[in-house]
Amino acid sequence: MLAALHPLKLASSATIRPLGYRIIRRGITQGTRHRLPKITPIHPRFYSTSTTMSAPQIPTEQWAQVVEQKGGPAVYKRIPVPKPGPDEVLINIKYSGVCHTDLHAMKGDWPLATKMPFVGGHEGAGVVVARGELVKDIEIGDYAGIKWLNGSCLSCSYCQQSDESLCPDALLSGYTVDGSFQEYAIGKAAHVARIPKDLSLEAVSPILCAGLTVYKALKESGARPGQQVAVVGAGGGLGSLAIQYAKAMGLHTIAIDGGAEKGEMCKTLGAEDYIDFTTTKNLVQDVKSKTPDGFGPHAVLLLAVSEGPFQQASEYVRSRGSIVCVGLPGNAFLKAPVFDTVVRMINIKGSYVGNRQDTAEAIDFFRRGLIQAPYKVVGLSQLQEIFELMKESKIAGRYVVDTSR
Repeated sequence: MLAALHPLKLASSATIRPLGYRIIRRGITQGTRHRLPKITPIHPRFYSTSTTMSAPQIPTEQWAQVVEQKGGPAVYKRIPVPKPGPDEVLINIKYSGVCHTDLHAMKGDWPLATKMPFVGGHEGAGVVVARGELVKDIEIGDYAGIKWLNGSCLSCSYCQQSDESLCPDALLSGYTVDGSFQEYAIGKAAHVARIPKDLSLEAVSPILCAGLTVYKALKESGARPGQQVAVVGAGGGLGSLAIQYAKAMGLHTIAIDGGAEKGEMCKTLGAEDYIDFTTTKNLVQDVKSKTPDGFGPHAVLLLAVSEGPFQQASEYVRSRGSIVCVGLPGNAFLKAPVFDTVVRMINIKGSYVGNRQDTAEAIDFFRRGLIQAPYKVVGLSQLQEIFELMKESKIAGRYVVDTSR
């Protein structure tokens, strides 16, 4: 069984034993009321593993996790290896991050139909082993990644303006097309992430969704270097990356979450202030007090998985500030007073996923050693156990599955 990692209880103990969270050279330990040890910056190049693919031998069958009915479970079984179409590549997936979206897809939580049966996953990093005859800009042996946006038409008005995620014919990995919880996955060549060969495939995989999503949201916020941004849900997988991207972009971060352990983690990752919603007596006033003029942050990133923070953000964002909705709590609604929103010129918007250029930029931040995602590697065969931990909110950081086991 996998270790249950409580989201509010990250590391503490005199002896730190490595469990695979690469953000910390000495690891994050499991258990109760652990403190987070000091982060030692590790440039991703230092732990890169080289993979060469000369004349790759492609099998006819592979191991995959298949959702055969709404609600799951995911079934670990042998399925055929797909063949790429003319504009597609076949990627030998080495590692894939596991996202809450994968759990939502299995449970059928969203008002968007999935293919059935389907293979989930959309943070897959691997090596190109085959390509269609129309593909000219990707070579066999290149590193590439499967993202949430698997493909789009490239010709509609949205695609022409670099809003491919809004394409009415968008293909979604692990949702409308099979994703990365398999050894070999198909991606449209125009949309697969280009991954530099000096990067670790296991370490970069969470960037393909979690990192890209928060990086895009920060760009959408319009916050400029030197300004303040509040990150709600800062102690989670998305939040831990949002803090780092914000710092790398020159922003001052106010982290909001629950628990002292998460507060310590947020501070270690680069947050300048932390507000514990479980202990504060006046969250709105506390957030405003962390800004130099007391008017509140210039932007708020809502990464929360509950509805409450979406109703409260307009009370502490500064006038002419932006509220960016990223988290997708089930059956939740936004609420803000119309008068206050108008006279204070508050901008409320949603941010989905990044485009191809956003992807390249998000990966480049990681390549330069500015972003380090906490993660733990387990076998693909253990995916259903990860989902069970997700349901119980017992995961801190990110799980990455190794497709070879």
